[in-house]
Amino acid sequence: MSKVIPFKIPKSQKEFVRFQIDKGERFYDKLHQHPEWQLTLILEGKGQLMVGDYIGRFEPGDVFLLGPNIPHVFRSDEEYFKHNIDKLSLCNSLYFDFDALGKGIWEVDEFLDLKHFVGSIKGCFAVKGSTKDLLIEKIKMFEHISGLSKILRSLEILNAIHHSGDLVQLNRLTPIRDYSEAEGNRMRYVMQFILTQSQKNISLNDVSEVANMSKEAFCRFFKERTGKTFTEFLNELRINKACHLLQETDLSISQAAYQAGFQNLSYFNRVFKKFRGETPKEFRIRLREI
Repeated sequence: MSKVIPFKIPKSQKEFVRFQIDKGERFYDKLHQHPEWQLTLILEGKGQLMVGDYIGRFEPGDVFLLGPNIPHVFRSDEEYFKHNIDKLSLCNSLYFDFDALGKGIWEVDEFLDLKHFVGSIKGCFAVKGSTKDLLIEKIKMFEHISGLSKILRSLEILNAIHHSGDLVQLNRLTPIRDYSEAEGNRMRYVMQFILTQSQKNISLNDVSEVANMSKEAFCRFFKERTGKTFTEFLNELRINKACHLLQETDLSISQAAYQAGFQNLSYFNRVFKKFRGETPKEFRIRLREI
């Protein structure tokens, strides 16, 4: 069965760790997955991170660890898609391919702990605290090392992550099986549509048509893959956008709600409190007091 939304990391099949710099106006905005572990340091740029059933934000200084074959996308904020703007998106990533080490390495006593740890990582984690500070420095150094130094630095990073208490799991739902290529493409089209149109008045009928499914079949399909109904997912996406606007602009609450895709202010207030545990006004006041 084909992997869903495959994305090939440009590396040799015998390369254990690949260092990659992504730099441009915006990050790659298509939902995708790959079998390698991904450790990403955000240096410039802001936006929404979608991984599994998790929807949140990323900003400079964030470090994320993604396990194998977990669908994800770093979606830059809308201003990064406008022409003639002075915006930069920049991240450094390490891609770990444990298959490149061969099976024999897992029979070595010293690698047994690592073997169990590798098998335990499912989904996506935010790295916090002193571990994040340590990894930021080590990831930045990868641009200038190679050979044995790269291997040793990689093992230092894995050891730091393994023994860290600073990993915060972001996703709750882990896929129980690989999806077919057709299922993966359908989900990619659906997510791309939702991400680009969430600020507009889109309906279940609209997104069902994109998926080329009946509304009933689409609802089952979407819930199985995200752990959320379409309405729950869309509302969470819009609330994250509204939080960004309330935090970083001087828009009024009603303006932020409208730009995030809500057409009714009272409904926005109810949904906001459900997701955030406070009203939009309380959220903005709390941020300004920090």
